[in-house]
Amino acid sequence: MRKYMWVFLFLLGSVSAAAAQPQLDIGQNDNKQELTLMDAVDSLKEEKESVSADKEDEDKGIFSFMNFSFGKKKEAPKVKARPNEGKESFVERVTRQAEEGDVNSQLTLGYMYLYGENGVSKDYEKAFRYYSMAAAQNDSIAVNNVGSLYYSGIGTEKNYLKAAAMFDRAAKLGNVEASVNLAFIYLSGENVGKNSRAAMELFKQAARKDNPTAKFMLGYAYYKGFVVPKDYKKAVSLIREAANVHYDDAEYVLALMYLNGDGITKNYGNAVRFLKMAINQGHVEAMTQLGDILATGSAFPKDIYRAHVLFNIAAVRGAPKAAEKRDALEKVMKIDELLQAQAEAEKYAEHPTELTNYINQTFGRTVRHYVDDNLRKAAVPAKGSGK
Repeated sequence: MRKYMWVFLFLLGSVSAAAAQPQLDIGQNDNKQELTLMDAVDSLKEEKESVSADKEDEDKGIFSFMNFSFGKKKEAPKVKARPNEGKESFVERVTRQAEEGDVNSQLTLGYMYLYGENGVSKDYEKAFRYYSMAAAQNDSIAVNNVGSLYYSGIGTEKNYLKAAAMFDRAAKLGNVEASVNLAFIYLSGENVGKNSRAAMELFKQAARKDNPTAKFMLGYAYYKGFVVPKDYKKAVSLIREAANVHYDDAEYVLALMYLNGDGITKNYGNAVRFLKMAINQGHVEAMTQLGDILATGSAFPKDIYRAHVLFNIAAVRGAPKAAEKRDALEKVMKIDELLQAQAEAEKYAEHPTELTNYINQTFGRTVRHYVDDNLRKAAVPAKGSGK
């Protein structure tokens, strides 16, 4: 019941692992009855409903709080009525119980006013008030939610220091999502000062509690040797766990590890398998990577047709050099093949998992950039250093 009261950063604990995704057939294009890229996407669509990320919310960086897509259709928790209270409406009853100090009722009202559900209009100030009441009773969900509202300025003035303090408090109360939220703040240095070591410690704590975002970030840190010593074995283990619950960037990075033999035996078949999973979710780098593999045919059977489809899709999404690679392949394709490839690419639609959507909407696409950016900055000598 209480999980329905979580907001924005707080639904990860209730996100279940997605069903196994269909495999793309990337063999030669001689047999037109084989499974195509779009057949696989259509099959995925039939197996489960997925909500694509709102394009306006992409790449906003850390904490895209105003995306209310999660939890909107959740059933409201049942609030037990007292005897002889039949004339009291649900809203009246839950309001009375909240004012009397019932934490679940306070969480319920915070959620209702935040989303405008169950007979009330959106009222962010009231949402903040009721979450604050529950936070005053040390409810970890409420404390985490109040931190988010402070960070985004919903129902109250923005206050990044208070947000960080609330996340810290919620983390100490055992809220795993709060640990991840605070870790990203420390890693980015977003308005509260950078503390990369503290971020990694928080990711370690959350990873031990099976949080897939934390597992990926910690695994990628081991992969790059950021703050923690470079350790491919630990990186493979952690990133694989995040890939197995279908986070697209984890699928992509694990594919790279298979391609390069980083901490794992080289296996081009497995690399292609994980690239296909990421591609079904709309991962652009996976598209260009697999396109390169199929275009060259050095690590996997050559397939110009499917390489063109992938480069074409990636080009529309702004992938560097994808358009040039697509155009180069057109010169060696037959006209009927080219027209079919173009039609297939035009019909493509990405289907990210709930977990991928959640991470992208909350922390931004490609969260590994937090590690990569820090490494790049560390590699650039400071002005006046003489190096």
